Amino acid sequence: MKNYTSIHDIDNINSWIEEAKALKENPLKFKKLGKNKTLGLLFFNSSLRTRLSTQKAALNLGMDPIVMNVSGDAWGIEFGDGTIMNGNTAEHIKEAAAVVSQYCDIIAVRAFPTLTDKEKDESEHVLNSFKKYASVPIVNMESATGHPLQGLTDAITISEQANVSKPKVVLSWAPHVKALPHAVANSFVQAMQKMDVDFVIANPEGYDLNPEITVNTTITHNQEEAFKDADFVYVKNWSSYSDYGKILNTDPNWMVTKDKIGDAKFMHCLPVRRNVVVEDAVLDSDSSLVIQQANNRTYAAQLVLKKILENL
Repeated sequence: MKNYTSIHDIDNINSWIEEAKALKENPLKFKKLGKNKTLGLLFFNSSLRTRLSTQKAALNLGMDPIVMNVSGDAWGIEFGDGTIMNGNTAEHIKEAAAVVSQYCDIIAVRAFPTLTDKEKDESEHVLNSFKKYASVPIVNMESATGHPLQGLTDAITISEQANVSKPKVVLSWAPHVKALPHAVANSFVQAMQKMDVDFVIANPEGYDLNPEITVNTTITHNQEEAFKDADFVYVKNWSSYSDYGKILNTDPNWMVTKDKIGDAKFMHCLPVRRNVVVEDAVLDSDSSLVIQQANNRTYAAQLVLKKILENL
C-alpha cells in the first residue's frame, strides 16, 4: 500500500480488522519494522486522540515521530497554482512537501474543511497537494471529507463488541452548537458499507450526507424508528451538506438519551459535548464504548503504518 487517504484504500476490511486485533495483542511484535524510519505528523488543526494515538502507533513500530503544528509553527503555505504570492503565504506546497519528504519516510496530514466552499473542500486541496508533491507515502489523519483512521477504528470496535453475526448499526445525527465537518460521518458510512451489518442513518431533514457517499444506504428522518432493535448507536453531529456548512436545526430532541438507545452500545469519536449531543447517563454507563474506541485508534494507525512500511 502506497498511501492511506480513504476507507477505499482498504482492500479487505475483515482481514484488516483481524490484523489490527493481533497487533493489539502484541503491539511491539514489529518493533524493528520502523527502525531508522521517521514519521512526520503535520497538523493544520487541533487534535488530541489523533495526535497521541498516531505517535504511539509509530513508537510501537520503532519509528521516530516528528510533530509539527503547521498553522502556528510554520510559514503560511500556498496551495494554489500560478498564484502571485504577495499576501500572507510565504511558502508554496511544491517546496514544502518536497522538503518534508527529505526529512520523513511517511507524512501524515490533518486539515479540516472550510465549510464555506464545497467545491474546494471536495477537491481535498491540502491532502491531494501533499500526495502530488511529496515523494513519500501520505496518511490522512482527517481531511475535508474523510477520517479513514477513525473509520477503521470504528470497524475494529464494532467487530470486537458485536454479540450477533450481523448487528444493527445506526449512525445518528445529534445537535451541536457549532457547524461541524462531514469527515467522520462519511468515513463511518464507507466503513459500514464494507462490513456485514444492518446499517441505517438517522438525521433531520436537510442533513442528508453526500448521496455519492451514502448511495444505497437506508436513511430515515425518524430517530426513534432507527433506534429500534439497534445493537450499536454511533452519534455524530454534522452541518448541512445540501445547504453547505450551515446549521439548519438545533432541535434538542435529537440529543441521545438512555431511554432512546435502551441496551444498544453507544459510540462517538470524541470530543463530545455532554448533555448537548448525548446525556451523561449514556456516556457514564457500561454501554458506552467511547474509551474503547479511543484505545483502538492506536491499533488502526499502527496497522496502516505497518502496511506502508512493509512496502517501502
